[in-house]
Amino acid sequence: MKIEKNTEIMRLKNIKKNLDYAKIFAKSFRNKKKDKKKTLPLHEPTFDNLEKKYLINCIKSTFVSTRGKMVTQFEKKIKNITSSKYAIATINGTCAIHLGLKLLGAKYGDEVMLPSLTFAGTTNAILNAGCIPHFLESEYETLGIDPIKLENYLKNNTKIIKGGCYNKKTKKKISSIIVVHVFGHSSKILQLSRISKKYKIQLLEDAAECIGSFYRKKHLGTYGKVGVISFNGNKTITTGGGGILLTGDKKISRLAKHLTLNSKTSHKWEYIHDQEGFNYGMPAINAALGLAQLEKLTKFITLKRKLYKKYEAKFKNLHFLKLLKEPKNSKSNYWLQTVILEKKFKHLKNLFLKETNLSGIITRPIWKPMHKLKHLKKYPKMRLEVVEDIYSRAINIPSSPNLTKIL
Repeated sequence: MKIEKNTEIMRLKNIKKNLDYAKIFAKSFRNKKKDKKKTLPLHEPTFDNLEKKYLINCIKSTFVSTRGKMVTQFEKKIKNITSSKYAIATINGTCAIHLGLKLLGAKYGDEVMLPSLTFAGTTNAILNAGCIPHFLESEYETLGIDPIKLENYLKNNTKIIKGGCYNKKTKKKISSIIVVHVFGHSSKILQLSRISKKYKIQLLEDAAECIGSFYRKKHLGTYGKVGVISFNGNKTITTGGGGILLTGDKKISRLAKHLTLNSKTSHKWEYIHDQEGFNYGMPAINAALGLAQLEKLTKFITLKRKLYKKYEAKFKNLHFLKLLKEPKNSKSNYWLQTVILEKKFKHLKNLFLKETNLSGIITRPIWKPMHKLKHLKKYPKMRLEVVEDIYSRAINIPSSPNLTKIL
């Protein structure tokens, strides 16, 4: 009886200790002098009269759909920011990835490699293209694809036949690899680019979260033949819904623009379409919102990088977690700030999520790995131990640029 009583006492002490950790974590987001216990969203857009001005001008022009001049202006500004030769605005990032795969030659039944640690939109674009997702392992530093493990995997599981890479087990062609830059941070894109060329695999960059993020002073999304950025409502800047396809290839850019507008040929009045196309063009009303947001991009990124520094100071004495930092040689927009629990504290993840959200601090677990989703379990994959470990310990925390005024 005494042993059982002592065990129960220890159990209750551990529960209290764990709850104390969660409360300490939640309280670290509050500033007694500035905070009025308001809800801290995960990432909300910031608007003022400038957005109203652009939107009103667009409405007055009556050109609110895909042919409006504001789309062209938006594309031009993105080219200037990213130093990409060409930019084609789309209705969202997922459509841009789907389009990119088509432009890179992915065919029905081909395998397309991607990290299991990504948003579902990346996988959906592959499935929409009639291709087969093939899930890859990630690494701890960047949360992106592990280039060393990838190269070993390709060496042992693929073969080059007639200039193409084929999966030895499935006999399917691996036509493309999608490199996802996670939470605004650069993956090891140079190594991954070298590997893709070695194995004759086309590389597409999913830089959905990376407007304003650079690696070795080159904008993410411009390393591959095709890159994609998203402007969804929760991104660093938003067009409401929207994306953009980046490329340095003139032929690809012309075809991309043509396809996004339903492959309609130029004619004063006839509706003539010369091939299968997509209704993927960005409407001018969305571009108008984006033009206003782009004027604030530098300010937003400065504030988000400042927010990282504030979190770094707040969490420096919390021994049970670490804050995800931009990789070496990169400059990140810090789209979503992320904490990773130390391994011996990973059992506290759900408690931390519960305590923060009950306190009005909106936190979220990172995406559930794609290979763990019921409808995707059947697809080919590497050993994904690191992906599963990261998922068990990582939490996204409030990241809006205006939070620097509160914390």
